[in-house]
Amino acid sequence: MTFIAPLILGFGIAFLAVILPGLINMTAAKISIQEGKSESISFAVGASTVVFLQTFVAVLFARFISQHFEIVKTLQEIAVLVFTILSIYFFWVAKKPKKIKTASKVKGKSNRFFYGMLLSTLNVLPIPFYVITSMSLSATGYFSFDKIPVSSFVIGVVGGSFTVFYIYIVAFKKIEKKTEFLMRNSNTIMGSITTLMACMTLIKLFLE
Repeated sequence: MTFIAPLILGFGIAFLAVILPGLINMTAAKISIQEGKSESISFAVGASTVVFLQTFVAVLFARFISQHFEIVKTLQEIAVLVFTILSIYFFWVAKKPKKIKTASKVKGKSNRFFYGMLLSTLNVLPIPFYVITSMSLSATGYFSFDKIPVSSFVIGVVGGSFTVFYIYIVAFKKIEKKTEFLMRNSNTIMGSITTLMACMTLIKLFLE
């Protein structure tokens, strides 16, 4: 269970976190349509490589933070404020999401792997996300910062992320209408998630 549970949790969390249409997903789909499946898979592998590094760094940072209670409490207080602000933004301030534009075509198909790494590197949000996620899982007892659970969790995150990329690559035409629905309602979805996280963090602070 020290291997299976973190693997499943990492896969599920990453899958849900990446499933909404985003720059990497849509770029992978565009490459698949314009240049073929093999080039888009190369792009996805490059992006997943960076996801692996980001998640590993995030979990190591979370392990350090978890050993200092005063830092954890301060971060939780900050998290409540940040999640509340984000909820207000998504529900009331944000404009209707526009159609996501993928980056312009890169010359040379041999660059697709590194192009995937570049776009994934520019997206730094996974690091704080997985810091908070791994700390929350550790608090519930379903995850620990030992070597095996950490390795399993990171592998699960990479697997979940790549699975979503692959779905966009092979089935974008079939799910295109559904992605448009998600794009139109992405602010409501994200606002609901941040509100839930703010409430959960606030409850945890009161119970401590």
